[in-house]
Amino acid sequence: MSAAFAAPGWLHALSVASLLFGAACSLLLSVQVVRHPQHMTVMNVVWPVCALFGTLAVAWAYFRYGRLATMEAHHHAMRRGEKPPNTTGTPFPVMVGTGALHCGSGCMLGDVAAEWLAFLVPAVAVWFGWYSLFEEKMYAVWVLDFVFAYTLGIVFQYYAIVPMRGLSPGKGLVAAIKADTVSLIAWQVGMYGLMALVQFRLYPHLAGQAAPVNTVEFWFAMQVAMVSGFLTSYPVNWWLVGASIKERM
Repeated sequence: MSAAFAAPGWLHALSVASLLFGAACSLLLSVQVVRHPQHMTVMNVVWPVCALFGTLAVAWAYFRYGRLATMEAHHHAMRRGEKPPNTTGTPFPVMVGTGALHCGSGCMLGDVAAEWLAFLVPAVAVWFGWYSLFEEKMYAVWVLDFVFAYTLGIVFQYYAIVPMRGLSPGKGLVAAIKADTVSLIAWQVGMYGLMALVQFRLYPHLAGQAAPVNTVEFWFAMQVAMVSGFLTSYPVNWWLVGASIKERM
């Protein structure tokens, strides 16, 4: 913890415990997807990454429904001439949640990369508007967050849609943009909103200032903010999946 950031002891302990629990859940699912790879390759990344913030809920969702989408399950169904179990045994609301997590994994990885890059190389924040457009550095970093998250989100969506629909690269890219853009914006709105509340209101009240990136309190806030992003993107994903703009997972 940074010496300048004097967080209450209970907040520091809570932050450490929550992050360690997320890491343990992520490690558990990492082992699972290595032993039982998902039929949709990109989901081998999605489940462990989302467990970092979704912790027990994501771990439960994987063991209850994610295991229905393994390569083993698909191959067994094909040999019996049946539909893959994830298409018949997963309720629509869970499919929507999985689709939202698919988007969220790109957001998570993009935001982590952007936050650390701007922290280690402050000039990057200047390039994205700090001082010129924004007095507050966090706003400039949010622009960088969005660029990274959107790029990764499109990549993840591309590798989900193209194999399932058999699209050409060009059509696959267009379909990925359609599927991920609104979902990602909705996710980032929830994430930014929670981070703003914590960094501008809660932490200054508790510790006298916003938490720096190199503190566990910052990443605990990000962990909770990702859950907020899931909640704001869920209704959008319900529409996208229901309209067949986004694949059922």
